[in-house]
Amino acid sequence: MFSWSFDAPTGTYKNHELSSKLRIASIAQTKFLQFVRPEPGYGKKKGETITITRLSNIAVPSNGRISENNRIPEDNIVLTTVAITVSEWGRAVPYTSLATDLGKFDPESMIQKKLKDQMALVLDAAAAAAHKTGQIKAEAIGSTSINFDTAGSATQQAVSNLQVYHVEQIRDYMFSTLFVPPYEGDDYVCLVSTKAKRGVINDPAWEIWHKYTDPEAKWAGEIGRIENIRFVEINNTGALSGSIGLNGVAGEAIFMGEDGVAMAVAEDPELRAAIPQDYGRAQSVAWYGILEFGLVWNTANAGEAKVVHFTST
Repeated sequence: MFSWSFDAPTGTYKNHELSSKLRIASIAQTKFLQFVRPEPGYGKKKGETITITRLSNIAVPSNGRISENNRIPEDNIVLTTVAITVSEWGRAVPYTSLATDLGKFDPESMIQKKLKDQMALVLDAAAAAAHKTGQIKAEAIGSTSINFDTAGSATQQAVSNLQVYHVEQIRDYMFSTLFVPPYEGDDYVCLVSTKAKRGVINDPAWEIWHKYTDPEAKWAGEIGRIENIRFVEINNTGALSGSIGLNGVAGEAIFMGEDGVAMAVAEDPELRAAIPQDYGRAQSVAWYGILEFGLVWNTANAGEAKVVHFTST
């Protein structure tokens, strides 16, 4: 809390006057959490695991007609479940009453501010990691070619950054092959790293399109909508990497529709002050919560998969 120095080669110590304004280091933005909805009906006193029930589609016959004297054919519905088991989360920072009594700035308020920042970054990265557990992976194996994997891991190395062509192909795959419902209204959402965003807005196809539809998009540094995909830029490298593929050519991105990842919360994350120890001299502040993130449909089946991860080997 103090910065002591000699006031002369031999003499007394002195403490230089501190500025009355405390400068605080900034952190990356946290955007993933706003796209994860807490699971309803779960909370305290509900056990450590929540089981989510899922209803699969009924097989669609090639012909639904029936003859007069025949019984109506019967189909079966399939119910499956996925379990999310919550964990305890938290970190703490200790301080002493001496720092409070002698310091210019209140250590408790400083610690609370930075703990909230830390909590946001940790949980944001955890929400991103849950999205990445999806089975559908997309790799840019060329500026005008893309590969889709459906077994939960990438098999090809990206040799191109994300471009308009790849966005269009992912959108069509989500809409026509996976039948992913929009996240909101008619729009899908793409959480895109800064590197991947740069690949899109540097694509001549994007520039030509926006020259007439939204000429201020480049000036504002925004991708805007491409067809019915809304983009949200992520600068938290703990959530999305800005260096994947051949020589780090690409950045990660997550394309999602409705109900991709669920969050089970038994105890909302909060700040807590420890009971002072050593007659009040030893104090501490922590953030703590009981929660977990989980993919709702961990399959590649049409109508079930809701997330596409743009990545690389």
